[in-house]
Amino acid sequence: MPDPAPSTAHTEDDPVVLGSVGGSPSVPQNAGFRFAAVGALLIVVLFAGYGLGRLNNGTAAGTSAVTTRAATPTPSSSVIDESQPHVHGTTNPVPAAGAGVAVGGLSLSSQGLTLTPVETTFQAGRRQRLEFTIHGPGGAPVTTYAVVHDKPLHLIVIRRDLTGFQHLHPEMSADGTWSIDLTLSEPGSYRMIADFTALVGGAEIATTLGSDLTVAGDYVPVALPDAARATTTESYRISYEGTPGTASTQPLLMTVTDTAGKPVAVEPYLGAFGHLVVLRQNDLAYVHVHPENQLVDGKVKFWLAAPSPGTYRMFFDFQVAGKVSTATWTVVVS
Repeated sequence: MPDPAPSTAHTEDDPVVLGSVGGSPSVPQNAGFRFAAVGALLIVVLFAGYGLGRLNNGTAAGTSAVTTRAATPTPSSSVIDESQPHVHGTTNPVPAAGAGVAVGGLSLSSQGLTLTPVETTFQAGRRQRLEFTIHGPGGAPVTTYAVVHDKPLHLIVIRRDLTGFQHLHPEMSADGTWSIDLTLSEPGSYRMIADFTALVGGAEIATTLGSDLTVAGDYVPVALPDAARATTTESYRISYEGTPGTASTQPLLMTVTDTAGKPVAVEPYLGAFGHLVVLRQNDLAYVHVHPENQLVDGKVKFWLAAPSPGTYRMFFDFQVAGKVSTATWTVVVS
């Protein structure tokens, strides 16, 4: 095959001399020749631009076609903007208006990742080791994770009647095995929900995976308390303003006071002024929401769109004087 002819294409940085041949300037004999040459060149450029506009990702003729280079994903300490309110452990960290919020924790496997517990049977009231791995698309354990809100993995454990809530942070060994000592105080069926962002093949995969844990014995489910705006835990009274709904994302403002009603200063905990876990009754669909990065008149402000009508249990982790407490409410979304 003969060699292709040398390219004569110019970039915007190359000098272009009108009326030149082989790089040597030629001098037009009259003004008419000059105008004709300029006109011919403009026609060629216009038609070339039209063709490129048609070929560049379907850009319509007459519009400006701009080509952008895709950014290569790079591992980071956080894959979301933690200065903004957001939902944790989902590919849609900021829900669109009217779209509700995506739920997680309902499956062992998602987006090519699989949760594999080593042991799922526990004895009531006995401290035991919980171990599990996250396997990637090729079957090998994942060993690299992004740090989101100070931890590479957040683990929620709760009984299916929405009692016994625990927010834990296991440690990972070099082979990708996560482990933590866990005590499940009452018999029954529990759900473990692993919330993380895996770094696999240069991609950042934020997801939540779940598995059941079983505690043998006589299971006596506990009925949920009635819906209320205020609750108490230890020496604090915690109330919230706002009404979660499915049609749009709504603000929820959490106020922490002492038992006499005096405001209490809430401290940052795991990179935020609070963590709100919302679990749906019956299937334990999971939502983990983080607040605005500044308090509003001393209140912690979240934004939440409920995934569907139904009954939920909200768990609000907050820190005062270096100690973490959890407030809980029953919420009915219509």
